[in-house]
Amino acid sequence: MAVADVETPPGAGTVAPRLFSGRTILASGLLAGVIGAYVVLAGLYAAFAERWLIVELLTVSQALLAGTAAVAGWRFAGRDAAAAAPSFAVAGAALAGAVAGLVLGAVVLFAASYNLRWIFVSLSPPLLAGLRFGLSPAASLAVLAGAGAALSAAGALCRRLPRGWRRPLLVGLGAVVAAGLFSSLVQTLLSTNAVTARLGDLLYVYDGLLSSGAALVFAVAVVGAALRGWPAARSGVGRIMPPERWRRRIVVVFGIAVIVAMPVATNQFIAQVMTIVGLYVLMGFGLNIELGLAGLLDLGFVAFFAVGAYTVALLTANGALAVAHLTFWEALPVAMALAAAAGFVFGLPVLRVRGDYLAVATLGLGEIVRVLVLSDMLKPALGGSQGIIDIPRPSIGAFTLASPVEIAYLALAACAAAAWCAWRMQHSWLGRRWLAVREDEDVAQALGIDLVKVKLLAYTIGAAFAGLAGAVFAAMAGAVFPHSFQLLVSINVLALLVVGGIGSFAGVVIGSLALIGTPELLREFGEFRYLAYGIVMVAMMRARPGGLWPAAPHRPRREGRDG
Repeated sequence: MAVADVETPPGAGTVAPRLFSGRTILASGLLAGVIGAYVVLAGLYAAFAERWLIVELLTVSQALLAGTAAVAGWRFAGRDAAAAAPSFAVAGAALAGAVAGLVLGAVVLFAASYNLRWIFVSLSPPLLAGLRFGLSPAASLAVLAGAGAALSAAGALCRRLPRGWRRPLLVGLGAVVAAGLFSSLVQTLLSTNAVTARLGDLLYVYDGLLSSGAALVFAVAVVGAALRGWPAARSGVGRIMPPERWRRRIVVVFGIAVIVAMPVATNQFIAQVMTIVGLYVLMGFGLNIELGLAGLLDLGFVAFFAVGAYTVALLTANGALAVAHLTFWEALPVAMALAAAAGFVFGLPVLRVRGDYLAVATLGLGEIVRVLVLSDMLKPALGGSQGIIDIPRPSIGAFTLASPVEIAYLALAACAAAAWCAWRMQHSWLGRRWLAVREDEDVAQALGIDLVKVKLLAYTIGAAFAGLAGAVFAAMAGAVFPHSFQLLVSINVLALLVVGGIGSFAGVVIGSLALIGTPELLREFGEFRYLAYGIVMVAMMRARPGGLWPAAPHRPRREGRDG
């Protein structure tokens, strides 16, 4: 059948012929081929060539190249042209995948013919020989082109599947990838008791995930995804509560249970990661009040974090710089109060500044604090670049919170208290005024809202949350140094809000886990983890611009009930 004979929807015009346009296929194939060549040339392939995703079946490097071709087919099948002519989507994707394979093969053959190790140090002869499969140049090109075509066609087929089939399949593949990448972490979690240890022996060996284990993980994930809506559909829950809201509550309860059990069910490294994530959750709650609710962008937020940390250090440390010898619990409210006071003072000069100018002004204020901490003028009081050390651990009676697990529970308790306070404020009269100011300051002022009061409250309360995080940080680290309070901290807090969902307190937790926790758990991948992490974040923001857990639409309550 000729392409011109394909029946197209009304108004589609020449959409179907454009599907087999040489320019479209060539562009898609070249893009995928260039990405695959980058994986090889930049050292990603060499770094993980011996790291099994599935033992004796698939390495992480091979999965990277295969995933590149599959994603190219997925994207090609999702084009408007492919939607108008679905019967040709797979064929067009296969041609694009073949082009990608040829591009990658050409780069490998060129690197094998000419010594490029003076530029790309990872291109060793054994690596290039493995990419050529020990075949002749023509045969290796044919194999790479065929593999690219098959993988790209598979990606297109997956995209063309009905949603009810496609979603469980993707969930199953994602579960296998996660189980293979985090094999060390999962084995540690499963080794905590005899029952889960037997499951670990069934799924893993020392090198990683077994083939049978991958099949079991895939099957369980597919069945779970397929039955996702079963409880709401077969019970009265759906008639009492909207299904989406019901699912969210189940996820929240399950997530809280997992988080509470995680420190004692894992090792000290996981507990330390949870503490760091908890610190960013606390700061995220504070910045979410300023930005997510009141619409005030603050790039100097780390200054309040530093105020809280240095306050606890000065009031509790045993060194020469100590100004008092209080306990952590006595110093904690002082740290929050001083951080709140700093937020009030910082808020005064920028009340009439909006938008980008506000961001620049707060950035300058944050840098002022960092420079002052490092200055020779304040070195006798704050220690300068040497910081303050010998900060004692918090204690409850005779019990000292010394281990990473105990500090993790301190951070969890602080996060729980902060979450409750933030949620109450969001649904109070003050929260509604913050939302009004965020939407339109002029209209809010015309409605009688005192902009000065509302903005100052946002700065002050948000800074108090950051001061709480700084206090917990000082107790966790046992020392504070100026280099711990760089601008990057403020950027990370802002980024986790965007990733999780601006205005959503649940999104703060999800964003912290994704932005802070995941890179810590991927330390075994070295600096490459930031490359993969950045790609995933860009893809996520393309797919979910509102964040992983966007804020629910605000429904005003009657003033008499909470005001």
